Amino acid sequence: MTLRASSKPFGPAMGPDHITRKMSPVAGAVLRGLTIGALVVSLGACTHHRHQSKKLREAATLAPSKVTQIGVNAYLWRATLDTLSFMPLLQTDSNGGVVVTDWYANPKNPGERVKVTVSILDQDLRADAVRVAASRQVMQAGGWVDAPVEAATVQKLEDVILTRARDLRRKTIRG
Repeated sequence: MTLRASSKPFGPAMGPDHITRKMSPVAGAVLRGLTIGALVVSLGACTHHRHQSKKLREAATLAPSKVTQIGVNAYLWRATLDTLSFMPLLQTDSNGGVVVTDWYANPKNPGERVKVTVSILDQDLRADAVRVAASRQVMQAGGWVDAPVEAATVQKLEDVILTRARDLRRKTIRG
């Protein structure tokens, strides 16, 4: 391809740079092929985005099980805070998904106190995404002594948190 400056005055068929192109037929065919290829790729990209936006619209009608505006699943996080709201909180980390309560003594049973740590392990709303650890102490001879926690207690807390998280998700779906 050769370029030459035009001696013609600026007119409607010419650009401001006064350059015309003189191309061989092979170069013209190659240029047309590249142009057509670029158009095909561009149109293909448009249909891909149209398909993606359709998927996004469909997904928006359902409440996702993976909500991560914070570091962990938002339903599990909210359900954990709701479930443990009667206990004093010692530490909360929404990015790491950890909630630690301070010792809590039930007013009906002041000789026993419990401390709970909940870890949210995943960004998805799944049964294995919540882990609860509990410590229990009983009053003996004027001091607190560690006592075993029943496995059913820990399992019950996990179940309550998961049920609450599912309820929150259902409410989001219903709007």
